[in-house]
Amino acid sequence: MWKWSRLLPLVAAISVGRAQSAPTAVDVANLREDLRSLSQKVDDLSLRVDQLESENTALREKAQSGGHDYVTMGQLNDAIAELNRTVQATVAAGQDDTLKQVSAQLQKQPHPPGPAGDAASAARAAAGPGTFSTDFPKEGINYVVQKGDTVALVAKRTGAKLSDIVNANKLADPSRIRVGQTLFIPGGK
Repeated sequence: MWKWSRLLPLVAAISVGRAQSAPTAVDVANLREDLRSLSQKVDDLSLRVDQLESENTALREKAQSGGHDYVTMGQLNDAIAELNRTVQATVAAGQDDTLKQVSAQLQKQPHPPGPAGDAASAARAAAGPGTFSTDFPKEGINYVVQKGDTVALVAKRTGAKLSDIVNANKLADPSRIRVGQTLFIPGGK
């Protein structure tokens, strides 16, 4: 560190240079003030270096201990995927409860005669009250319901089974499909 040992040769050199012309009391006082000022600056710099070394050591320790709050993109994607699964499960549970309630209400109502009533009755019989089978082909197509479509007509057009369409789309009342609604048609062509 910069201490007196480094300043003394500088003071000696200045003194030798001034010794040739006999220093006055003012020159000596000026030299002492310069020496005091330099000493103060060296002490300030030494203190600042000590502080920087301490901060640097703390940062290195923090970096080596892994004490950071960063996540990787993979971790972020995994967290988002888990959140999506939770939301979907919650929505599905709510839908199942709603479908069971609707199905129970529909069971209490009389069904219209004719093809639409027969298709709805067949679908309800296949699915049971408020339960849907998962035993249907997982491959298929999407079909957008057109005006005049019924589930039975869509099944006939696409070559799929009526019960598979009802189960895949969890249709509590197959007679109530809407124009523009997209249905998954298992095994459909």
